[in-house]
Amino acid sequence: MRRELVVEGIVQGVGFRPYVYHLAQVHRLAGWVCNDERGVAIAVEGAPDAVAAFEADLRERPPALAVVTRVVGRDAPPCGEQGFRIVASQRGEERAATVPADAATCADCRADILDPANRRYRYPFTNCTNCGPRFTIIKDIPYDRPATTMASFAMCPACAREYHDPADRRFHAQPNACPACGPSVRLVDASGRDLCAPEAWLAEAAARLRSGQILAVKGIGAFHLACDACDEEAVARLRRVKHRRHRPFALMARDLETVRRVARVSPAEEQTLASPAAPIVLLQRLAEPALAVAPSVAPGVDTLGIMLPYTPLHILLLQEAPPLLVMTSGNPSGLPVQYREEEALADLSRLADAFLIHNRPIHVPCDDSVVQVVDGEVRFLRRSRGYVPREVVVPVPPSAGAGQARPAVLGAGGDLKNTFCLLQGRRAVLSQHLGDLETEEGQANYLRALDHLRRLTGIRPSVVACDMHPGYRSASLARTLEAEAVVPVQHHHAHMAACMAENGWEGDAIGLVLDGTGYGADGAIWGFEVLTGGFEGFRRVAHLAYSPLPGSEAAVRRPVRAAAGMLWAHLGSEALERLAALHPARAGEIQNARRLLEAGINCPPAGTAGRLFDGVAAILGICPEPTYEGQAAIELGAAAERAPDGCYPFRLEGGEILPGPLLEAVLADALAGVPAPRVAGRFLATVVAILVEAACRAREETGLRAVCLSGGTFNSPWLLHHAARRLAERGFRVLRHRLVPPGDGGIALGQAVIAQRRWRGCV
Repeated sequence: MRRELVVEGIVQGVGFRPYVYHLAQVHRLAGWVCNDERGVAIAVEGAPDAVAAFEADLRERPPALAVVTRVVGRDAPPCGEQGFRIVASQRGEERAATVPADAATCADCRADILDPANRRYRYPFTNCTNCGPRFTIIKDIPYDRPATTMASFAMCPACAREYHDPADRRFHAQPNACPACGPSVRLVDASGRDLCAPEAWLAEAAARLRSGQILAVKGIGAFHLACDACDEEAVARLRRVKHRRHRPFALMARDLETVRRVARVSPAEEQTLASPAAPIVLLQRLAEPALAVAPSVAPGVDTLGIMLPYTPLHILLLQEAPPLLVMTSGNPSGLPVQYREEEALADLSRLADAFLIHNRPIHVPCDDSVVQVVDGEVRFLRRSRGYVPREVVVPVPPSAGAGQARPAVLGAGGDLKNTFCLLQGRRAVLSQHLGDLETEEGQANYLRALDHLRRLTGIRPSVVACDMHPGYRSASLARTLEAEAVVPVQHHHAHMAACMAENGWEGDAIGLVLDGTGYGADGAIWGFEVLTGGFEGFRRVAHLAYSPLPGSEAAVRRPVRAAAGMLWAHLGSEALERLAALHPARAGEIQNARRLLEAGINCPPAGTAGRLFDGVAAILGICPEPTYEGQAAIELGAAAERAPDGCYPFRLEGGEILPGPLLEAVLADALAGVPAPRVAGRFLATVVAILVEAACRAREETGLRAVCLSGGTFNSPWLLHHAARRLAERGFRVLRHRLVPPGDGGIALGQAVIAQRRWRGCV
């Protein structure tokens, strides 16, 4: 019999065709396999039982890096095939193939580069079908070498033999290369002048790192800035030149043993560190580490963000350099990561002492992913390298009616931590992390990434969804795109919908959405929301009572202002005197806030979890002058006791969460000298109690039993764990983020699925 199959999912660039070839040999089948725009196309002929066994293996035991989402097959008349072969890729009109993510160096390739007898010894671009660059070098599909940035590197006879040998693990490995024919590394200064002989790059780069220098290192998807993580002088200098006062730096460790010397690592965290995605993993730092990490690496927090070397270049560098390096994004403050040598040499010249570059072009930049393991599961803080462009499967929407299919949609995302989402049917493809869009460079980077992902996925959106905030740059960009409709989506509804979509939840739910800032339907600043509804719409059933925000954006940079506004609104002006007595050094700023409050000037109403956390942190004297988004809340959580003795009082009346009793108790404890960690722990326990009470009241009113936890505040592992546990104990079905971040890096998914349901009649 003959069977013709199309396999969809992550099946290109992961060794799928060689796998099919070997599988056909095992089952003694004739036929062929090729890549096409849909995925992998296969035709096999042979005995019926052998064909059936082949198809079962195909579905149930794919290669390690492959993700099979669907296998479509049909019987056809036999053609008398002889032997089995891999044929040239086919191009068609419909594109459904999923491009693979970049994969960390596998154990076999690592062994190759560390073996003096191997022809790839110390070769920094070693890869095979199980590892190496994918998304960052692909220009188009089907995924073949001519469609990658490796096209200009002709394989030498030895590499060509591997590429064409079905028994070799580099069989049809598109980036295959060796020292004789592949890319090469140079160590240069800011003018591009070589600092050493080509063969000495590793020894010289490692020596410079050991001596306290800062290196700009070109990786798989962007440049990093690297220095010795145990050298306080080097780390502090990197902070000064990068204008990054407090935000923690990411680290790269030589191996798992090095990680264990500075942080606690669970089996799940070890597995995540060593996975093909190789993300940055947030780990609890040891109180008494065996390796002294510089204090400036992560001031004010009790975690370290660590990753393992994920390219051969990183592996080689960490073998000779200090065992723990700062490896932070290579970009001037506020700009996108650098990925081209020319721009990097110009823009990073005042940040780096030397540049480790190579001549394999990066086609599309891709920053590192950041995750944490909570309750044994990986949760994203930033979803990018190693995971993008893996699809998220969402619920199928009902028919559009009148024989019309639902349109393809672009979810434009937000202005901070931006990602966008392309959605067609069940296929949702989120972009890599693009960062903030406040600069022209950031906006240009957004448009380039959008053009690239549209090309790879074949998704051409005719409807655009964006945040309803009138001043968002992402919304302005969205309105410049050619589309038949633009759908404004409320920020917190998008958060809730993203959580529902990734969990496959089709019905209505309760949404507990906590974040820093979101434009509300009433024009106020929302951010502590209890919503009910689904993809088509929502109702706001409860929220944190508004407080004036003296100085507006200035109150975000100066949390004591947020504290003053909340105390003024909910406890009266006398509370400001108590706050000034608690923090005499801030008395002048508190007095300035009072003047704004009394005059009612520049004091927009806000009810957000971010400002509540900021205000409590300010009362406790934690992080008086934050230098990055969410710093006060992060340091408050880091300071909090893990097992607080009870919580503070609160009131929930008429759909408003009234924080007066909570603020009074926090202020009284602070004035009484109760240790800040105890107060912070009780505060977090109180937030959990508020969420549980609000969810129970919403359930009584609506009968809904599913509850979504979303918003950037749920990046707190403590808050996520305890809220989910308490809600489950009260009989709720708890939906948490697993595939996209709970913060603004995930809202594009929610925007897209909402617009997919609501597109008719929108302009």
